[in-house]
Amino acid sequence: MESVFACSAETYLEFVMDPQRYSEVDDKIGDIGWVHREGDVCDFLFRPSLPGMSLPEPKAVSRMSLTPGERVDVRLAPVARNMVNRWVSKFSARFSCVPVDGGIRVTRMISFDFNPVVRWFFEPRVRQSLQASVEREHVLARPLLEGERT
Repeated sequence: MESVFACSAETYLEFVMDPQRYSEVDDKIGDIGWVHREGDVCDFLFRPSLPGMSLPEPKAVSRMSLTPGERVDVRLAPVARNMVNRWVSKFSARFSCVPVDGGIRVTRMISFDFNPVVRWFFEPRVRQSLQASVEREHVLARPLLEGERT
């Protein structure tokens, strides 16, 4: 999904790199247990909430890597706690920014590659709800970010 925001790439990407703040607009991020950021890498423990699903999901540790001024890449961190989550699906996401007149164009990509054993159950439900969840992120983020022009 692409949207234009009237803010800088730095403002947008720092918003994404703050899981507490970003969870205000992302309904896929449930309760956050802890956040550890060191430079351009941020790990955080949270309870995922897949769109379209009402099952309790195991906590996960997500790792975000910032390429300053350009993008944030998100994956499950390589820790034992993610064993069940990794078995269910390979997850990746990206937020990339390019300058345009009056701000930035943000491209939001999110991917779940479900294990064939559970794909039949998860994929149709997530596919049906994921687009609306990502669109909601952009709608809710706009007023938070466009007042912070830098």
